[in-house]
Amino acid sequence: MGIKELQKEIRKLLKEKNAILLVHNYQRPEIQDIADLTGDSLGLSIEASKTKAEIIVFCGVHFMAETASIVCPDKTVLLPVISAGCPMADMITAQSLVKKKRDLPGVPVVSYVNSPASVKAESDICCTSANAIQVVKSLGDYDTILMTPDRNLALYTQRYTNKKVVYWEGFCPYHDRLIVKQVRKVKNDHPKALFLAHPECRPEVIDLADEVKSTSGMLDYVRKAKHTEFIIGTETGIIHTLKTQNPDKVFIPADEKMICIDMKKINLTDIVNALLYISPVIKVAEDIRVRAMRAVERMLALPRD
Repeated sequence: MGIKELQKEIRKLLKEKNAILLVHNYQRPEIQDIADLTGDSLGLSIEASKTKAEIIVFCGVHFMAETASIVCPDKTVLLPVISAGCPMADMITAQSLVKKKRDLPGVPVVSYVNSPASVKAESDICCTSANAIQVVKSLGDYDTILMTPDRNLALYTQRYTNKKVVYWEGFCPYHDRLIVKQVRKVKNDHPKALFLAHPECRPEVIDLADEVKSTSGMLDYVRKAKHTEFIIGTETGIIHTLKTQNPDKVFIPADEKMICIDMKKINLTDIVNALLYISPVIKVAEDIRVRAMRAVERMLALPRD
């Protein structure tokens, strides 16, 4: 079947199975186009927590499907390609976090949702790139916090709080690859463009940004902006949505090689097969889920800006 036929088949199966298709902003364009919802980690987590569908088809990576399983234990959560992982999430384990916590007694742990369920279970609260500053500020009684696993997000967050942020030595390989030399070249080639950077970028790249936004933040900012030309400092998949929502505006990738291989693993045929066979299912063990849920619930309980 061609793309249109596969898309039509997926929408038919979703209806038949009482399923919802949640798609991250970095997924393939043809998948974004048929989503019930596209969004970032926070938006998709919230949607997963309130859906009435019996089946959640999560087009993202493993930790995202795990988060859906954590907040929706009574739902069937499908990740069409089980090997779609996250290099940054693999840079931390529950065992290594427990060891670090022993070295920092009494220090609360803020874990990026880009982490395994077992790590969330050892954390006090979760955060996303959209709400990390708000989450850290909510821990008002503590002078020091530990943020895992992304050092760049931690360093960015520390700029806007009065707390000492101890960070894990993890990073997103695709955001971390964006360097000052490349940004300056693109800015020089497009002098009228505003540079929007993701908080997962290096601090020296953040310093060059006109705005620092999560993926949902970028979409919102561009939609409201009078400016018409933007350099996008995040995974290139978001440019499809930006162009779709803003056909009169111009978007330039800060680095065309900022492509997350894992985010691109899922294709339309994989989604069809997942719905036909109700597999692969992502299910977090109940003892881990209950503990991880506390950290996720604390995050979701915070008011959204």
